[in-house]
Amino acid sequence: MQPFDIHNRTRFIFGEGAIARLGELAAGFRPRCVLVVSDRGIMDAGHDAAALRSLRDAGMNVASFHDFAENPTSAMVDAGVRRAAQVQPDLLVGLGGGSSMDCCKGINFVYSCGGTIHDYHGVGKATCDMLPMIAIPTTAGTGSEAQSFALISDADTHAKMPCGDPRAACRVAILDPVLTLTQPPRVAALTGIDAVSHAIETYVTKRRNAVSTTYSRRAFGMLAQGFSRVLRTPDDLEARSLMQLGASLAGMAIETSMLGAAHATANPLTAHHDVTHGQAVGLMLPAVIRMNGAEHADWYADLVREVDPSVPTEEAPNRLAEMVTSWLREAGLATTLDELSIPSEGIESLIEDALKQWTGTFNPVPLDADRTRGLYRSIA
Repeated sequence: MQPFDIHNRTRFIFGEGAIARLGELAAGFRPRCVLVVSDRGIMDAGHDAAALRSLRDAGMNVASFHDFAENPTSAMVDAGVRRAAQVQPDLLVGLGGGSSMDCCKGINFVYSCGGTIHDYHGVGKATCDMLPMIAIPTTAGTGSEAQSFALISDADTHAKMPCGDPRAACRVAILDPVLTLTQPPRVAALTGIDAVSHAIETYVTKRRNAVSTTYSRRAFGMLAQGFSRVLRTPDDLEARSLMQLGASLAGMAIETSMLGAAHATANPLTAHHDVTHGQAVGLMLPAVIRMNGAEHADWYADLVREVDPSVPTEEAPNRLAEMVTSWLREAGLATTLDELSIPSEGIESLIEDALKQWTGTFNPVPLDADRTRGLYRSIA
């Protein structure tokens, strides 16, 4: 059995309306100033105002930073660090989707420890204790609130840089499913597919262990129950809760087991063709399941049995791949490169980048050029 060393550093608070507790929870850190990192969409939805009001009602000085976008870059982190230097916070709040939380963590690395975000590419490179951070996800996707990693893109090369350190883990995560009601349908679909990919990939990595597989399997069961319901009935709070908790549990699994080939092959699609992450990883996932399933059908059978206890082991990988494809189609997402207007002649340019991705090293079936080429060609 795979050994593990796990220390859950984050306090999780779940419930409808839980965001109202932000001021109370922040007060426990006795901050002089709180910097709230949230994107423009969160402001438009009114969540930013609710968070600021809760903090101010608790008697705190509050500042905001909004100048970043999806897939935050090193330049956006630099802008956030300049804002932090102006207001000198001693508590950070990341409010929004994975981009908000990752940008907030990136700011924390550089503001707390100095240098640039490039200095923290890798694991365990923080040079000092970092500011406490509260994460408030408004999507059900990345599970960033449950991880000690920030995913930041280089502003020039667009290469994704995972920056992880135990000291970057959020102190508190507030899970309020009401906040996810304002997601546009496409955002709900893209983030939901991302969460599904996390549950599936973490279940089969080389680093899978007794704790990670428990998180992954329960996450998949919740996400499989909630995904279609959220698409059909966006105001279904029970379904929203299943998605939010499932995404967070999958994030906990990432923390100890990491990801695999679907993410490794998806990242070049984002970097080279600006394909949204959820679309890219959803596109690659069925092909990766089939490839891995040739050697690990029993692992995938465990997952499928969360929704179909009678599935034969040998049929499980294909059944799971078809399930993911049906969710993509239900959400109106592409299932081939052709649907995204990506020519098959461009596959060779993706392979080299895919093989450089850190996540690919954890895939249970080793990635090489031929296997990676086969994955891309299978979805052309």
